[in-house]
Amino acid sequence: MNLDQGKLEALVTMALNDMSGAQGGFMMNLGHKLGLYKAMAGAGPLSSAEVAKRSGCAERYVREWLGSQVAGGYLVYHPSSQTYEMTPEQAMVLADETSPVFFPNAWEVNAACWMDEEKALEAFRTGRGISWGEHHERLFCGVAAFFRNGYQANLVPQWLPALEGVVPKLENGAKVADVGCGFGHSTIIMAQAFPNSHFWGFDVHAASIEEARRNAEAAGVAERVTFEVAQATDYPAHQYDLICFFDALHDMGHPDRALQHAARALAADGTVMLVEPFAHDRLEDNMNAIGRLYYAGSTVLCCAHAISENGNYVLGAQAGEARLAQLAKASGFGHFRRATETPFNLILELRR
Repeated sequence: MNLDQGKLEALVTMALNDMSGAQGGFMMNLGHKLGLYKAMAGAGPLSSAEVAKRSGCAERYVREWLGSQVAGGYLVYHPSSQTYEMTPEQAMVLADETSPVFFPNAWEVNAACWMDEEKALEAFRTGRGISWGEHHERLFCGVAAFFRNGYQANLVPQWLPALEGVVPKLENGAKVADVGCGFGHSTIIMAQAFPNSHFWGFDVHAASIEEARRNAEAAGVAERVTFEVAQATDYPAHQYDLICFFDALHDMGHPDRALQHAARALAADGTVMLVEPFAHDRLEDNMNAIGRLYYAGSTVLCCAHAISENGNYVLGAQAGEARLAQLAKASGFGHFRRATETPFNLILELRR
């Protein structure tokens, strides 16, 4: 067998970088949960002893952890003073839990995937599905926290205004359904922004609905937000002015039935906002970090759940706009357009 040594070395380097990144993710998780990042944010150069004191951690562990952060490019090291510093940009990614680019919570999803390794192995070998509720509990809080900040940054200022005529309805008083609402963050963000409207959040996962109700109480919007356990095909049809699917439709085994029910549940001039992971229509156009991330998550989460519902569709997280448009039109929607986009999401507008 003739080997191209350059290609071999490049592949080994890539695998090494992946292994380093995976360990870096664990270090990021520790830094978040131990308050190490927050201890450093805005503090200027600090010694390892100072970081340890500010965070309440043992210095020798902190010193080694700081080395991992410097090696990974997440902190700055000053050799002359042997101090460590966090830049404002690093603080946005690592220390500010309200930032739209805050990343530590995302590692809960990876942790859940490792916890569920045996289930994934069995699914591959047997073809059976894995429903959302079968996963380790770290998945639910990780997904909710990871998406929450993106929704907070984009939903009210950008996505809703990109829909034709929706914001005036919300301002005057509209009925809104959030299908597949999870912990209810997207529902609550809209409720806080539009106090004249009423919102319903539906999800099949009872534990998530319980958490959503607690979140609504804490946010002070519980009187205008109703969370219920329901399928995407049987929630009450209140003739909604807006029905939202936030990163949820592609997980469903029967997205066609979900859209058909949405068409029946809409007011005559109502709108569906379909928020889906960003994807081009062809595999070869998704060969990038975001595509890789979404294909991986889709393998063990999105496709697995759709299969668990004996779905006639298993769209996956990289379904692409063309497939979604075809599905929408076959489900009773004559109007379909891309309203806007971000590097992580497509925001699609559907009307009957």
